[in-house]
Amino acid sequence: MAEKTGPKWEGKTSVELKGATADQVWPFFEDFCNIHQWFPILETCYQVEGEPGKPGLVRYCASKPKPSSDGSGGNIINWAKEKLIMINPVERCLSYEVIENNMGFNPYTATFKVLPVNGDGAGDQKGCKIEWSFVCDPMEGWKLEDINSSRNSILQFVANKMEQALSVSA
Repeated sequence: MAEKTGPKWEGKTSVELKGATADQVWPFFEDFCNIHQWFPILETCYQVEGEPGKPGLVRYCASKPKPSSDGSGGNIINWAKEKLIMINPVERCLSYEVIENNMGFNPYTATFKVLPVNGDGAGDQKGCKIEWSFVCDPMEGWKLEDINSSRNSILQFVANKMEQALSVSA
C-alpha cells in the first residue's frame, strides 16, 4: 500500500482545572486502559496486549451503540485499537497511536500532557492544564475544524468529570 503524502492535519486543545493539581489528574491518564470512565463517547476500554504502564500496551476502545444512519435499523459501534508509544510519569505525558479502527483515522497519533498551573502568588492555589494534541492524515468526510471542535468538547467533559471525581474523594 502506498504511503499518503501531503499536509498532515494537526490540532491541540487544552482545558484548565482550577480545583485539581497535575499530580491528582495524571493517574487518570496513566491508567491507559480505563479511559472509558472519563470519555463521554466510550462504553468500553480494555487491554489487548502488552504490559500496563509500558510502551507497547494496546487497548481496545468502543463507543456506545448508536442507530445507523442508513435506515437499516442496525446499530453502529465505533471502535479503535490504540497503542501506547510513550509514557513519562515524571513529565506527566503519554502518546499513543491508533493502529486499527473503523472511523477513518489512518494514521493518527495523539499526546496527552498534564501540566501544573502556577498560582498567582495568593497562596496554595490548585490548578493544572490538560493538553491533547494530535497529528493525522486528512480524513474523508471530515473537516479539520470538526475534529478540533469534537476534541475540545470531549476534553471539557473529561476535565469536568475528573474534577467531580476528585471532589467526591476529597
